[in-house]
Amino acid sequence: MPKHDSLWLKSLRWIQKHLVHTIVVPQDPFADLNLDASRPLAYVMKTESLSDIAALSEITAKLGLPSPYEPLVANGVVAPRVVCLQGRKPLFGERTGNEPFLECFMRLLAVHKQDPELDIQLVPVSLYWGRTPGKEDDTMKAAVFERENPTWLRKCLMILFLGRHNFVQFSNAVSLRYMADEHGTDMGIAHKLARVARVHFRRQRKVMTGPVLPNRQALFHSLLKSESIRKAIQEEAANKKISETQARETAIEYLDEIAADYSDSLVRIAERFLTWLWNKLYSGINIKGAEQVRQLHHDGHEIVYVPCHRSHMDYLLLSYILYYQGMVPPHIAAGINLNFWPAGPMFRRGGAFFIRRSFNGNKLYTAVFREYLDQLFAKGYSVEYFSEGGRSRTGRLLAPKTGMIAMTMNSVLRGIERPVTLVPVYLGYDHVMEVATYHKELSGKKKKKESVWQVFGAIRKLGNFGQGYVNFGEPITLQNFLNERAPNWRTELADDPEQKPTWLTPAVNVLANRVMTHINDAAAASSVTLTSLVLLATDQNALQRSLLERQLDLYLTLLKKVPYTAYTSVVEGDGKLLVQQGLDLNKFVVCADPLGEIVSIEASQAVSMTYYRNNIIHLFVVPSLIASCLTHSDHIPRQQVVSIVADFYPLLKAELFMGIKDVPAYVNQVLDFFIEQGLVVETDTLTVVPEHTSQLLLLASSVSETLQRYAIIFNLLANRPKMERSELESESHLLAQRLGALHGITAPEFYDKKLYGTLSVKLKALGYLADSEDKSNINRIRDQANSLLRPSVRQTIVASVTAEHIV
Repeated sequence: MPKHDSLWLKSLRWIQKHLVHTIVVPQDPFADLNLDASRPLAYVMKTESLSDIAALSEITAKLGLPSPYEPLVANGVVAPRVVCLQGRKPLFGERTGNEPFLECFMRLLAVHKQDPELDIQLVPVSLYWGRTPGKEDDTMKAAVFERENPTWLRKCLMILFLGRHNFVQFSNAVSLRYMADEHGTDMGIAHKLARVARVHFRRQRKVMTGPVLPNRQALFHSLLKSESIRKAIQEEAANKKISETQARETAIEYLDEIAADYSDSLVRIAERFLTWLWNKLYSGINIKGAEQVRQLHHDGHEIVYVPCHRSHMDYLLLSYILYYQGMVPPHIAAGINLNFWPAGPMFRRGGAFFIRRSFNGNKLYTAVFREYLDQLFAKGYSVEYFSEGGRSRTGRLLAPKTGMIAMTMNSVLRGIERPVTLVPVYLGYDHVMEVATYHKELSGKKKKKESVWQVFGAIRKLGNFGQGYVNFGEPITLQNFLNERAPNWRTELADDPEQKPTWLTPAVNVLANRVMTHINDAAAASSVTLTSLVLLATDQNALQRSLLERQLDLYLTLLKKVPYTAYTSVVEGDGKLLVQQGLDLNKFVVCADPLGEIVSIEASQAVSMTYYRNNIIHLFVVPSLIASCLTHSDHIPRQQVVSIVADFYPLLKAELFMGIKDVPAYVNQVLDFFIEQGLVVETDTLTVVPEHTSQLLLLASSVSETLQRYAIIFNLLANRPKMERSELESESHLLAQRLGALHGITAPEFYDKKLYGTLSVKLKALGYLADSEDKSNINRIRDQANSLLRPSVRQTIVASVTAEHIV
């Protein structure tokens, strides 16, 4: 490289270093993509640009990747490290052709022909100076700053004004060895590679910037012309005896109340604020599975994010993470209760659209909302809604509300061509700001209406919140789901578009439960949730520090060696580190005596900590049940343990949205793990090793309250076989309150009426509430549940059930 070129490049890099802030997508290319550090690597870029290569050079230096300025040398052949599909665009005149870059492809392919062992990785790299999608009524500003192929003058302006919003995105590598072996090394394959790369870059830009934003008033005008809204306006006028003009004005008011007003400028400002906020609140945000979602976007899927709902932070966190993962923040269905000043207008400009808690048979509102949702899907905007309807107060997932899922499925049935895919998202926190409020509400205190004062109050309480977790679960493509549930659904709809299929409502219910199951499948086991799980299983919510660390090591090893699902994440570190992290967050307290340190949960915080335990209780409930079987029997056959778990699992699945696909296999894997860890020995039967009894007893305690609920239910059913479902729910709840008062059970979910309702529905589906003379199954499960309880608890339940009345 000539000396003056080197000085010019160094000067350019020095200027850019002070003007440009680059964000890498994904943040760790080696972990998220199929890059191999041992193989040669070349970069493919869309357009030749000195500033782009300078920005790329800064990033490759940080990531330990080859510099784009270093030539690629293979078998004596020297080729450029960067292959560009287009030449630079001059200030005046036409862009140069792409022949030099096709020649680069040819040289790289030719080297592979000479050396059959060589395999160069071709890595597409996209650079974005700002991420403005543009609007249907683009202005001169858009022309200056949003052009994909700028001249050097326009590029200078972009760097000056948008340099702090520069994104560099790496994509999965293409094996040139595979291309050479499969397609040859002539000019034709070089042209094909170039065409494929252009398509890739075009799709990648769509993923990064999103579709063009509509003019809001033009959107309203278009929606009001739709057949469904016109029909609804006519019905509204007829039913309320008003003019169609008045009904139309009402429809416009509904649209104005509902519709988002996405602003790229506000999103850029919010990005800076949220970066400051997360750095202040969290020591880290852990993300798993973003690459699969990015690929779905790239493949043209309409994405609907369906996260669990822990906190008002959820709205901000997921949008922020998606933005930094190279995807457009979704349009979010927010409760109308959040449409207060100043939060409401800001949320709306950030992509929120507002939905009433109930449509109350309002056909016009329903038609307007459905048509708006259809329009979002049709234009390619990703959407987000919380299928639980509200925030969980106990830390467990709530039973899903099916309204939004049903509307999404109806949009598919009405003929969306692109695949519509639900992406379940698990959101977790080491600290949830609202937990104290949740437990006040569970104890009977009235829920406060959201207001600006609550926002200021929350900001005042900001502190060290530890880690945050965003795990993307297994996606569900609705067209595939419909093919599974109703193979002839397309034909049925074509024959009678107006008729609601009989299978639709059951299918929506199955889909809603599958979404919740996939959310829990992607749970994050963290230091706070794991330590809470252990300490809350002890009698006094306290444990010797060394024993706590040992128990945590056991749980960490269990989750890694017998993973719940491939989507679950487990915190890094060992038990010692996890305990220290919990102490640093002031979630637990430590005191010392002559025998050592004791870690405990303060009495005033015990109920609050059940929230964090409940986030991951489903990960341990089956191992805990297995441990309970082992510790309540001196010798127990393996098959008996499998049978007991099989009896209880349908109830556990209904209660905790569990998704273990092969329960017997999972039980055997856990038993093999216990044997491998030296906790259990197996001859003809399974026996607990005496010195490890305490560890298994502690694990078994985590399922004790669940078994107590099941013992209540099955003792009632065995004693009064003809009990109606409503009666079972009320008496189970009443008996649970007595049991809690006598034995000090404080977990809020133990007294949750809705939980007993969920269980009674499942019991009916399983046939336990059928009017049958054969009660052998009920008696068997009752006996199993009773045998796994402490004698004092069992005595309370049996005595209460056999009494003439439960009082």
